[in-house]
Amino acid sequence: MPQVLVKDMDRADELIQERKRRGADRYDEVWDGVYVMPSMPSLEHQELVSDLTTICVEVVKRPGLGKVYPGANVSDRGSDWKKNYRVPDLVIVLKNSRAVSHSAHLQGGPDFLVEIESPGDDSEEKVPFYGRLGVRELLLIHRDKRTLRLLRLEGEELVLVPGSGLEGKRWLVSAVIPLAFRRTLRSGKPVTEVRRTDTKPGLWTV
Repeated sequence: MPQVLVKDMDRADELIQERKRRGADRYDEVWDGVYVMPSMPSLEHQELVSDLTTICVEVVKRPGLGKVYPGANVSDRGSDWKKNYRVPDLVIVLKNSRAVSHSAHLQGGPDFLVEIESPGDDSEEKVPFYGRLGVRELLLIHRDKRTLRLLRLEGEELVLVPGSGLEGKRWLVSAVIPLAFRRTLRSGKPVTEVRRTDTKPGLWTV
């Protein structure tokens, strides 16, 4: 996908203000002072985020483990945060988290993030930023292929977590929230299976 660089600051400001007027800036980000305008997520992307949010509300929010946000501004600073922030698809902040809420944004690393990868997007390029923030775990799900990668914080770097055996199948098991994830097929179509890993029953296919 080609990138567009607008060096005319007046024109750039006009574009940003127009996006805000149209409500198209919900997913916009700023990377070290560079304004990034992603395309609107597809309906399938949004449906996947909605389904995962519903599961996490049931497993995390309802038992009082923490808060669940279907997208939030995540920054490395308290003031002037609009100069450097990202907007993950799903954000979980547990009790006693290192992330600090400033109403409009979170400062520091949330406990668990989900990024839905779409062809040509920048999800992969966000990973180092999340590591520096101290995000404890990051789940990357490809929108179409439904391939899964779970990354866990080691120092200031998010590293791949290998699959674990669970009832004879290979799962990516979170150490932060009581959920495990795996890719499977339903009628020949790739889907994501999610199951609880605490003492309560719960199995979903999204």
